[in-house]
Amino acid sequence: MIRVEMLSTGDEVLHGQIVDTNAAWLADMLFQHSLPMTGRSTVGDSLQALVAALSERSHIADVLIVNGGLGPTSDDLSAQAAAMALGVELEIQPQWLEKMEAFFASRGRPMAASNRKQAEIPQGAELVDNPVGTACGFAIQLNRCWMFFTPGVPSEFKVMVEQQILPRLKQRYTLPEPPICLRLTTFGRGESDLAAELDSLSMPEGAVLGYRSSMPIIELKLTGPAAQRAAMEQAWQQVRQRVAECTIFEGTEGLPALLARRLHEKQLTLSVSEQFTAGLLQWQLASAAAPLAAGNVLPSQPESLAALAARSKALAEANGSALALTVGGYHEDRLGFALHTPQGTFAQLVKFNVSRYSLKTRQDVVAMMAMNMLRRWLKGDAVSTGHGWIDVLETIKL
Repeated sequence: MIRVEMLSTGDEVLHGQIVDTNAAWLADMLFQHSLPMTGRSTVGDSLQALVAALSERSHIADVLIVNGGLGPTSDDLSAQAAAMALGVELEIQPQWLEKMEAFFASRGRPMAASNRKQAEIPQGAELVDNPVGTACGFAIQLNRCWMFFTPGVPSEFKVMVEQQILPRLKQRYTLPEPPICLRLTTFGRGESDLAAELDSLSMPEGAVLGYRSSMPIIELKLTGPAAQRAAMEQAWQQVRQRVAECTIFEGTEGLPALLARRLHEKQLTLSVSEQFTAGLLQWQLASAAAPLAAGNVLPSQPESLAALAARSKALAEANGSALALTVGGYHEDRLGFALHTPQGTFAQLVKFNVSRYSLKTRQDVVAMMAMNMLRRWLKGDAVSTGHGWIDVLETIKL
């Protein structure tokens, strides 16, 4: 097995001031290409710590992808650390320096002297092209480990991994067929509840059923070798049947994208009115290019379920949309929803047992439930449904 590791650099990453999205993206990308990451570590902006980390991992990992520290400032130390670990000097790359100067000239700006360091890599290192940025990457062989050094800017890092690093790895190593990963996302049931439902199922050899909880959803993943595809798909069918009622989408599409696609397919437009979610619902739908006819955000206020339903119907009629989705105010853990459709207006009053969570989390839950009402109607299911931690107190149809 090829041992592939990642080393993230920077005080801002080490101290949690930014989220290391590059690491999550890389882990998923490598997994898809049959190179599952075997380890991750982070070091700050310390030359001594960087050299020590490179030296240590060089005796353990086959491949190490180092991310960050190739910028023009004094705290960008990756190239210097690599040179020290190798016992060589840094050397300027004339062709990269020329490329950088042309980059700045094309924008009518002089290149600062500090940018020259972005064209310096250890002697004997292989230059790795960065087609979208000014910092060149490079690769070195240190002891048993092939190390790739990349900038921390996500847009640059991702292009370099896809266009430069993965092709090199595939050229050197014979990789097996990518593993199978079947996914679906549930809403409204707890992790222990789902586990009690599914743990009795027998999984194929080498396949693992996993749970990823991220309030308000839980993702189920069945992961295993490609040779077990047929058996995994058979087992997955049993999983799907047992959690069908709380499944909101399969794969990685996401609920807003699924709704946008189905609304476009049915040539339906949607109007939205929000109180408690304060525009979150519209933002999620608009970000997925859902066909929105109109929307508003109102102050939270007490409102009967009948009044909420009537307001949803009036919203659709006023804007010429076939559908209208309305989220009411949040009072004493109770909140109303209404969905106007060509078949009538459905409304429900629910009680959320999530008051211990932050305001943002509660808003996420409410937006998800509103979208789930719409998803269920588009699918032909009953609009209102019970959930493990959501009690439906009242439903009406006008």
